[in-house]
Amino acid sequence: MPVVASTYTPPPLLSGGHRQTLYASLVRRVDFTYDRRERVDTPDGDFLDLDWAAARPNGASEERGRAVILTHGLEGSADGTYTRGMSRAFVRRGWDVCAWNLRGCSGEINRTATTYHSGKTEDLACVVAHIFEQGYSTVALIGFSLGGNLTLKYLGERGETIDDRICGAVAFSVPVDLEGSSHQIGQLSNWHYTQYFLRTLRQTIRQKAEQHAEVSTDALRHVRTLRDFDDAYTAPLNGFRGADAYYRAASSKPLLSDIAVPTLLVNAANDPFLSETCYPTEAANGHSEFTLEVPESGGHVGFVRFTENGEYWSERRAASFLATALQLQKKDGRPDVEEPLDR
Repeated sequence: MPVVASTYTPPPLLSGGHRQTLYASLVRRVDFTYDRRERVDTPDGDFLDLDWAAARPNGASEERGRAVILTHGLEGSADGTYTRGMSRAFVRRGWDVCAWNLRGCSGEINRTATTYHSGKTEDLACVVAHIFEQGYSTVALIGFSLGGNLTLKYLGERGETIDDRICGAVAFSVPVDLEGSSHQIGQLSNWHYTQYFLRTLRQTIRQKAEQHAEVSTDALRHVRTLRDFDDAYTAPLNGFRGADAYYRAASSKPLLSDIAVPTLLVNAANDPFLSETCYPTEAANGHSEFTLEVPESGGHVGFVRFTENGEYWSERRAASFLATALQLQKKDGRPDVEEPLDR
């Protein structure tokens, strides 16, 4: 699919990228809790915590056997507002939800010295395999920011070999080019975001240093940007020779053309975290499965909309797109039109 026109318009006084970003993360409240937490061991001796919510009896569909997997962003968790908002929207529509926490993001430091990172698709693969083991016949993927890059990279790596039980995917606010995004978020106008992320990232390294002799806190005094942190810690702890090598290996952009299931990427034009290289129009043009949508506004994981049931535009957009993908999976053929967006 080509780049498609977006239906999103921001509320009055919230058109700016920073305003959308901050309002969605600091002001929004979501009345939703998960049903249970499950711990899954990884092949390398670590663990992942999965937060589950089952479709409610009064959901929009009586069908069962379908689940959506949500992957959060940098220093987020399944308990994040945007994650719980999306979970609530899909539970209402008859989907079971598995919102997994990246390594060390569930409130307990992970066991190994390695950390989560933008390209660690083996962990997402572990979650997907576990969901299939539970007997689900249909699975959809949704990712936000770093988690969106992870999701797109996972799909691109598998290409035509993707399990046909995966019906589709949606990703929001994704730095598909990590090199470009690292420069963009390092701008002075984004200083407050950088400090927010670095506060918890530094804390994680201090905790790891207490558990693992090979982890030192010495380099923390020189860390001023996220790129500094990736060069000093993310890259070496995960087997990369510096930030440049990590960004090249972990970026999803080179793999977008290989995606073989209906996939929607939504990156707002005024996202303060994304560089010009994070809008992959060439990959979308002429692609049969990959669609790019670029709203003029939306910020970073913002897309604020005031509705009676509290759902944001992004949640309704994802639900609409995946409802069409589900229809396609059932018919084993492309529907004539996408299901109308629930405004």
